[in-house]
Amino acid sequence: MVFKKLMQAMGVGGPSVETVLANPNCRPGGHLEGRIQVVGGDHATDIEYLALGLITRVEVESGDNEYETNQEFHRQQVTGAFRLEAGQRHDVPFRFEVPWETPLTQLYGQHLHGMTMGLRTELEVARAVDKGDLDAVAVHPLPAQEQILQALLRLGFRFARADVERGRIYGVQQHLPFYQEIEFYPAPQYASAINQLELTFVTNPQHIQVVLEVDKRGGLFTEGRDAFGRFTVDHATAQQTDWAAQLDGWLRQSLQRRGLFF
Repeated sequence: MVFKKLMQAMGVGGPSVETVLANPNCRPGGHLEGRIQVVGGDHATDIEYLALGLITRVEVESGDNEYETNQEFHRQQVTGAFRLEAGQRHDVPFRFEVPWETPLTQLYGQHLHGMTMGLRTELEVARAVDKGDLDAVAVHPLPAQEQILQALLRLGFRFARADVERGRIYGVQQHLPFYQEIEFYPAPQYASAINQLELTFVTNPQHIQVVLEVDKRGGLFTEGRDAFGRFTVDHATAQQTDWAAQLDGWLRQSLQRRGLFF
């Protein structure tokens, strides 16, 4: 179980809150379960609501500037109004749904460098809102996502970093206002032609839209350019495809068309 320190909700003597996750590990489209423990302070308090929000770190481009910000992308109200007597303990169980497009934070049992994900508890008393600290959440790949990631490993790609960028991908049905890019160093057989490979998953209950971006190296008389590929992976049939062969074929065709790979 994951515990969060008690926080004072509204000044000295106010109620305190502790959020307990039964398991901080989840997958896109899954859920997190736990309970919120609210303990009354020195006097009776009218609680307006308790809510939970899933938050990640997002990169934002604004004109010539770029900055990072925490963004809540899924919110769930856990309770309505209730009265909390002095010293009273009130336990509220919850089941928090994790959106299908939630970015991954774990890869092969390791934390993805560059990723932040947490569940935050919010309590409102007398129109004043107290937002608590984040409880860290680990988002693991779905089986179909693992198929693609393992194929890249078999080809020799190495994980570099990951980030979340605000915006939308052209031609992709996307619900969240951002997307994750997982960046890989090139496999040895492609290293002379590309600088890096970026992978994005846009997932729904039926399938995953996989977007690949290759940052190509420039030659003596050519300018480096990006190449894009997009395909759909069904959850139910992902294991029936040799994804290493599929990805290798797409990469070779893309590079050969530009005269960068023979």
